[in-house]
Amino acid sequence: MSRGFSSQLLDNAVSQFAKLPGIGKKTALRLVLHLLREERGEVRDFVESIRAVREEIKYCRCCHNLSDTDTCEICSNPQRDHRTVCVVETVRDVMAVEGTQQYRGIYHVLGGVISPMDGIGPDDLNIDSLEQKVADKQVEEVILALSTTLEGDTTNYYIYKRIAPYGVKITTIARGVSVGDELEYADEVTLGRSIVNRVPFDTTI
Repeated sequence: MSRGFSSQLLDNAVSQFAKLPGIGKKTALRLVLHLLREERGEVRDFVESIRAVREEIKYCRCCHNLSDTDTCEICSNPQRDHRTVCVVETVRDVMAVEGTQQYRGIYHVLGGVISPMDGIGPDDLNIDSLEQKVADKQVEEVILALSTTLEGDTTNYYIYKRIAPYGVKITTIARGVSVGDELEYADEVTLGRSIVNRVPFDTTI
């Protein structure tokens, strides 16, 4: 029995929790012991919610955001501006922008950025479907809201070159904002202002 645990079941549970990012062995043990003190029904609900997240959550067929249905709540909302698309790297960035309450358009989640060092090229991202939206005249403005890193800038420029020939308006969030490198770490007020004060992308090249 490892780590002095008197139960192999406890050992296994701690090992699984410790696989989560930011969770060490001591924190994992506290979490498992907490669950042991909970009512069995509460623990069953907890386990079921984790199972459902992994097995039932889908990717929106329109924007690639996480969704319980084929089309996410944002894309299916008629009150949103479907002519304006904010391009972001990940689902976490959608959450960050939504938290500002300053944006009423829809999104397009790329699933990452172009990074040759990591073996990620344009074909590995959701860029073709974005171009198709623009080509089909579904979009009037594309907001590029990727991280201010070399990879983010490279991806911004690649997308710009792909969709500029269609004559769509292409903007980017204000660059005078320090957002760490990822939108999710920006405070809501600052991020909201950067979206409202977005500028034409071609002026940043």
